[in-house]
Amino acid sequence: MTATLTTAAEAVSAIRSGDTVMVGGFGLVGAPLTLIDALVEESDASDLTIVSNNIGEPGRGLGKLLRQGRIRRGISSYFTSNPEAVAAVNAGEIEATLVPQGTFAEAIRAGGAGIGGFFTPVGAGTQLAEGKEERVIGGVRHVLEGPIHADVALVYAARADTLGNLWYRRTARNFNPLMATAAGVTIAEAGEILDVGELEPESVVTPHLYVDHLVAAA
Repeated sequence: MTATLTTAAEAVSAIRSGDTVMVGGFGLVGAPLTLIDALVEESDASDLTIVSNNIGEPGRGLGKLLRQGRIRRGISSYFTSNPEAVAAVNAGEIEATLVPQGTFAEAIRAGGAGIGGFFTPVGAGTQLAEGKEERVIGGVRHVLEGPIHADVALVYAARADTLGNLWYRRTARNFNPLMATAAGVTIAEAGEILDVGELEPESVVTPHLYVDHLVAAA
């Protein structure tokens, strides 16, 4: 299995209205900005659930999609990086599911690994735990968290080869490798695309088996 090298517009055509879409990045660092722009400019998919650490910034990244009114729900750990997202939640324009950042990462990892859920003490006894199963483990209250899956994942890698193997630079690695494993379709944007063999095997973080489509960053 190899990734299909394609354009950003063609790649995001895989996204349909009502889909759940994972988007890598921490703020704008490691965010697939070319793919996000294509989703904003070339797609009419709406009613989207966005799984991302944050909903971009005002008018930047996912903030553009927010301004178009095409996000129905955000599953994030850090909405406040975009005051417009906070205002949209408070106005009832989008739904918000707030997940502590470590739990957010582990839930995505669980989704990719096929794990049915996990117990964590984070959030136990708070509003974040309402309606969730709780259990005392080692004398400490824990809450059961479920995995997070998506229809499509948009990720960014600094380098890829033409098979779709991905390498991430420093903190831009953030949520991208986890999200690449947890979606039905993974679309990778790469800053540089190399021939097969030019990436050292030990440097590959996401094997090409997880990547369906590969796009060169603008």
